[in-house]
Amino acid sequence: MRVHHLNCGTMRPLGGRLVDGTGSIFRRAELVCHCLLIELDAGLVLVETGLGEQAVHRPEEWLGRRFVRRNNPVLDLTQTAAHQIEALGYRREDVRDIVLTHLDLDHAGGIADFPHARVHVHAEELNALQGGHTQEERLRYREPQFRHGPRWESYADTGESWFGFDAVRELTGLPPEILLIPLAGHTRGHTGVAVDTGSGWLLSAGDSYFHPGVLDLVRPHQPIGTALFERKVQILPAARIENQRRMGELVRDHGDEVTVFSAHSSIEFHALEQVVV
Repeated sequence: MRVHHLNCGTMRPLGGRLVDGTGSIFRRAELVCHCLLIELDAGLVLVETGLGEQAVHRPEEWLGRRFVRRNNPVLDLTQTAAHQIEALGYRREDVRDIVLTHLDLDHAGGIADFPHARVHVHAEELNALQGGHTQEERLRYREPQFRHGPRWESYADTGESWFGFDAVRELTGLPPEILLIPLAGHTRGHTGVAVDTGSGWLLSAGDSYFHPGVLDLVRPHQPIGTALFERKVQILPAARIENQRRMGELVRDHGDEVTVFSAHSSIEFHALEQVVV
């Protein structure tokens, strides 16, 4: 196994340190779409997909006018997962599997670039996309991103415990070193994706938190902008708060074994982007 950290979509909203926690409030913040590319003997696995190629070609249709105006995404083909995979010498057809934390547009935007891949997601998340919960939940997803008919693999049952968290094991066609970790809150079916690299675990925690300061059990903190956004888009507030506390304990007690990172923190991404394991 070989694992690469990729930024598959930079966003530059107004607010500076009120959003990303660094610099002046008068600069544009820097947010990323932190994805993993996992090289296996049987092919490639992509954890999250970022904004996708169609976000560059038709941003308002693909991402929505409100998202584009609010987040000011950098529309650059070289940042897309497909381009970065090809730059590494692979074909996009080599991506056999995609594992998602959830189906929001900045996580699932690239799945259409790999229409042949299996897409692994929690069953509650797929149910929300298909209208099985509330209309409000369904509207958070962008219909054009799924129009190609993804090859869904969904999972409802939990398996053995993973550092005290429930874990969904035996993902179809994938090795046991790749797990879904239920982290409901931001969405009903939100998960983390845990990867055993052989030299330690990675936990791609998606949008279960937005700033690493919230995992500080002694002095939890985050910029006011991300705190307000987090509350605005959460579906299960109590579950979100509880899972953040548990992830804080995970970092405190097992930080030497598990590296935890969220989807949009540029601080976390830049600390890991040069690390290939």
